[in-house]
Amino acid sequence: MYAITIPEPGGPEALVWAEVPDPVPGEGEVLVEVVSSAVNRADLLQRQGFYSPPPGSSPYPGLECAGRIAALGPGVSGWSVGDEVCALLVGGGYAEKVAVPAGQLLPVPKGIDLATAAALPEVTCTVWSNVFMIAHLRPGETFLVHGGSSGIGTMAVQLAKAVGAKVAVTAGTKEKLDFCAELGADILINYREQDFVEEIREQTAGGGADVILDNMGAKYLNRNVDALATNGRLAIIGMQGGIQGELNIATLLGKRGAITATTLRARPLAEKAAVVAAVREHVWPLIDGGHVRPIVDRTLPMSDAAQGHRVLEESGHIGKVLLKNA
Repeated sequence: MYAITIPEPGGPEALVWAEVPDPVPGEGEVLVEVVSSAVNRADLLQRQGFYSPPPGSSPYPGLECAGRIAALGPGVSGWSVGDEVCALLVGGGYAEKVAVPAGQLLPVPKGIDLATAAALPEVTCTVWSNVFMIAHLRPGETFLVHGGSSGIGTMAVQLAKAVGAKVAVTAGTKEKLDFCAELGADILINYREQDFVEEIREQTAGGGADVILDNMGAKYLNRNVDALATNGRLAIIGMQGGIQGELNIATLLGKRGAITATTLRARPLAEKAAVVAAVREHVWPLIDGGHVRPIVDRTLPMSDAAQGHRVLEESGHIGKVLLKNA
């Protein structure tokens, strides 16, 4: 088969479409013929040499895919050859085939075409596990998501609105904020022109945000804590703004706040399977019913993954960037 390889770390040009050995499904795995994958910021870090895949996993980038089951490994039940699926991956999505643990498979939701389904696994699992399973966002609470027009952000806005939360977003352009408003965002903050801490306080009569989903890390750490409500929960899922920051513990104590930080990729199989099962139970009915949808900015050829990485690095996109096999 062909896959996107990374012979040497570097810029987008480091991604090479090359012939590689076919994967073989092991115990509890299925082989998926990949129709499409999606570009995630973790893929950019892997390409640069900063985020190596876990030992024993596929060396190729790609943390999600959609396609058809081509073969079942030993011990797999509940799935059949030919089933159309999308999947959360530890890697290997930028390829023509990938081996996937059966616990990380999801059926393609009603009304979503197979290629577009690749836009769903990573964002739904990330948002549901962090915002709902860990931070326990509840109806009537205020939720702030940074980067509201990103793939994660557009899904977070929709899911938070679906459960009855008040949603605030940050983004860098009017176009992006307008799109977030179309998805249901109530509070629109241009981070280039406005202080999100002040805006959240003003819009909540000084109460603050009950839950914050943060992709920036160190750069926003203290300001996020400042923006939290009493008993607020900050969920950190990215480090675009750096990895080391100072935290005002007194402010956090005064608010009885909580900070969590998670990734999906390195979690044990059982934990990922539990997240996927929760997404299937709680999120898939919302997609089936048309209340939540994947947002796709553009679709590029799989062999041109380098362009997909450039798009993410330029940050001009809204929603997901997909890669499709010919």
